[in-house]
Amino acid sequence: MFSRRFEPPQTKSFSKTSKANKSSSSFSKNHGVSKSRHEPRQHRRPTTAASANAPNDTGLSPTGTLTPSIVTLVIGKDQRIFAAHEDVLCASPWFQQALSNQYMDPQNSKRIHLPDEEPEIFSSVLEYLYKGDYYPRLIHNKRRNSWEIEQIQDDGQGSNESTVYHHAIDGDILKDTVIYCTADKYGLEELKRVALRKQGLQSGIQCSTILTSARYAYANTPDTDSKLRAHYLALIIRSRSTFKRSGTMQLEMFNGGTQLFFDLFVALCNHVDDISSAQNTPRSNRHFF
Repeated sequence: MFSRRFEPPQTKSFSKTSKANKSSSSFSKNHGVSKSRHEPRQHRRPTTAASANAPNDTGLSPTGTLTPSIVTLVIGKDQRIFAAHEDVLCASPWFQQALSNQYMDPQNSKRIHLPDEEPEIFSSVLEYLYKGDYYPRLIHNKRRNSWEIEQIQDDGQGSNESTVYHHAIDGDILKDTVIYCTADKYGLEELKRVALRKQGLQSGIQCSTILTSARYAYANTPDTDSKLRAHYLALIIRSRSTFKRSGTMQLEMFNGGTQLFFDLFVALCNHVDDISSAQNTPRSNRHFF
């Protein structure tokens, strides 16, 4: 819903392309949702991932209204304040448990501290819980019958916030990757699907950002969840001509310390086997005619 800082000065931008505009990914003002205007606004928008999958898995009660119970969330090292309806947060199994018996401030039963979360990422999670999607939205192109990432026009140029600054790695990382990992932590399966689809539509990302994001994905997903990991393996294989000339790739492989590169080796071997099999099969079949 709403957020505010303890201190007035603004902090460092979380995204290289973030600019002050009304469609900003911050949930603090423009993404605040009220009961009186939330539903009508959906009818004025183009088809999005949220409307296509309606009804959304938000925290609404059976009557379609929100209870007045508000939870205060203290996010990040800068202790940025967010507020959300308890009903909405309880759509997440993690928050449902947290609100019942864990992670609560002993002096305030409606306050949760999450010092390791990034405010911009948590803002996107809240936006999804209320609206079924997060900025930039997925837009359905009816003419092409395909999904595209919303392009926000700013001074005649498109703005697409694909990366965010992450304090834990002290650098830029793909926003959808962090949101996917955060959704996995909070048990939001549909949000994981939305984030994975958006990430598959990204283009023009630097090799160093892809490798940093891939490391983050491996470090923050369980071995049983292979979808995001498989996405990065396929991406590197498709762009192998670029990565094999990348000094960053060479340095990353030298440093190691992750399962990523063994999985990449196996995937490349499978890729070569598939190509060899496809080439050999037609030749062998010719002998039978």
